[in-house]
Amino acid sequence: MRHRNTGKVLSRELAPRTALLRGLATSVVLYEKVRTTKAKAQAVQPLVERMITLAKAKTPVSARRLGETLYTEGAVKKAVEVLGPRYAARVGGYTRITKIGRRQGDAAEMVILEFV
Repeated sequence: MRHRNTGKVLSRELAPRTALLRGLATSVVLYEKVRTTKAKAQAVQPLVERMITLAKAKTPVSARRLGETLYTEGAVKKAVEVLGPRYAARVGGYTRITKIGRRQGDAAEMVILEFV
């Protein structure tokens, strides 16, 4: 039964899905913009929002918790030193999803996930 299970499955088992979301989140933090499918963007957006909220605290504990999710130390450093202070006055809503059309191969809806 799926009682109270939330989140998207993305046609993957747990470990590959977690790796996909961690990789996407790392790319969003490093490059501040990523082009992906709508479903993946909607799945990773809350994760990125939570990471920016953590980075705003700028404590060693928050950096360690970011390191559990983000793959590279450079992404953790950027989140704490650049993105956290940038959004310090903002309460939430750090990212936006912009539709850019459909992918030619399989007509999947493509979007750009970027920081506001």
